[in-house]
Amino acid sequence: MTIEETAQVDFISKGSSGEIWLTISDHLPWTENEGYHLELLQDKLNAYLEFIEIGQLLKTKPESSGLPIIINLVAKYPLSGEAAKFLGLADRFITDAGYTLRFELVQPN
Repeated sequence: MTIEETAQVDFISKGSSGEIWLTISDHLPWTENEGYHLELLQDKLNAYLEFIEIGQLLKTKPESSGLPIIINLVAKYPLSGEAAKFLGLADRFITDAGYTLRFELVQPN
């Protein structure tokens, strides 16, 4: 699954410190259709928050109860300026909701 499948959670895993990682896989470049890419990211983040808030995470992974939750955006391309601004705003919102937002740039060797 990828960022383009906005209603789906791409990956769920448990970190080495016991936290739950909900990972978004973003393979799209920011240089092409940035506005659409931002919409996809916003929709995907909203879907992840809804997945947590309606209790679907607990239904899927009951062992996640009470554990810290990290939403991890794993991207193939560096953020554009607008994307960085958006992620900053999203980070504040997600932090206020009690979760953590991370960004990880993974480029092929």
